Amino acid sequence: MPGNPNEIKLVNNAMANATRRKIMNFLSSGDKSIEEVGEEVGKTMLDFHLKLLQQASLIKLGEETASLSEYGRNFLKGKEDKNADKNADLSQAKPVEIVEVRQLLPCIADSSKFRVIANIAPPLVGTLKVLEPLFPRGRYSEKINALIVQKGEIITTIYGSGKVTMTMIKNEDEAKEALENLRNIINEAIAKGVAPAPREKIRVEPMELYKYLPQTNCGKCGDQSCYTFAIKIMSGEASLDMCTPLNEPKYATNQEHLQVLTAYI
Repeated sequence: MPGNPNEIKLVNNAMANATRRKIMNFLSSGDKSIEEVGEEVGKTMLDFHLKLLQQASLIKLGEETASLSEYGRNFLKGKEDKNADKNADLSQAKPVEIVEVRQLLPCIADSSKFRVIANIAPPLVGTLKVLEPLFPRGRYSEKINALIVQKGEIITTIYGSGKVTMTMIKNEDEAKEALENLRNIINEAIAKGVAPAPREKIRVEPMELYKYLPQTNCGKCGDQSCYTFAIKIMSGEASLDMCTPLNEPKYATNQEHLQVLTAYI
């Protein structure tokens, strides 16, 4: 069973891809032939996906069959236990209001657009994770206790404290409209009392990642081009922290977008 840091990293890389997660869920109902797995998830890079899952000790491969390993079964069970409260009761949550738009500052990445800092009340605190399925490109971060939502170029971050930040806003009117829309979506769910079930996130393509990479082909990540690097991120062979130029202030917003996108790979 994986336990040391390198083995845990293999598991995290294996499960960071939507196709591989789908393979795991498909195998949870029993052993399958390789042909059946291909028909279920698609045959593009199937051998590669199966090999990564096998290397992570999540599945066992025969000549023509695939099955979950004991560790793989326990891994899925642990995920099910953690997600048991996804349809959590919202009946105790109170409707929110936008109580203050505190600042409208120039965006670091594009000085023609703005970064907005606002407040909502009452703070959503532990409710944020339950609200994640409301947004096709929403991701809850336990590390910062925040719900991060992407819509087009705009990234909205709702913190448990009640603070809300928005990037790439054209003007104050767009900020107010976006905040009002956010308030309505949240309050509609609270009025119903139950958050919607989790749904499959929008598929991310390599070109979409490439759009937000520096596009300098500097090679600091070890690849010849930024597009090659984007493909490796998609396959789980590379991670964003390998692109050191993204740490430069001018790429701050790009990095925010990429962090959201990679959450759905």
